[in-house]
Amino acid sequence: MELLNEIAHISGKSGLFRVLKPTRTGVIVETLDALKQKSVVSGQTRISVLKDISLYLDDHQDSTLPLGDLFQLIHSVCQGSLNIEPKKASDAELFGLLASIVPNYDSDRVYASDIKKILSWYLILVTNTPDMFQTAPAAEEPKAEKVVKAPKAAKEVKEATEEKAAKAPKKAKATK
Repeated sequence: MELLNEIAHISGKSGLFRVLKPTRTGVIVETLDALKQKSVVSGQTRISVLKDISLYLDDHQDSTLPLGDLFQLIHSVCQGSLNIEPKKASDAELFGLLASIVPNYDSDRVYASDIKKILSWYLILVTNTPDMFQTAPAAEEPKAEKVVKAPKAAKEVKEATEEKAAKAPKKAKATK
């Protein structure tokens, strides 16, 4: 979920934004929708990067679940579509859905508005960045193949070099 490092929520604006680059007075952001509108956000505006957000858990006072892990859990349960519409759902439906995904969330510190934001963000990410939810082991398999092939290729090069050396005619040394 490294992609969450560059995706942010801007206070006072709906939706999610991709942080493109900093400027002298703020940052340039791009909407995470089909329009891809770019704008400059001033340094005084509150920008929350999704990588830094987490969900409170009931296990321990300081126990939290990072938002990236929560999105993966939601995706494993819901597979990209939610049974409810976050903005129109009742509080009971929101808490019920979250309890089915993360049974040990802290019900005293997590509010219905938080769940609405999280589920809305999840739907935006599934729609606009579906590659984020691809399984990690499939992406790592090609790396493992390269590691396996590299020593074999090096061994073949060494053997070929030795064969060339053995077949090459030896030069006679001239004596004076």
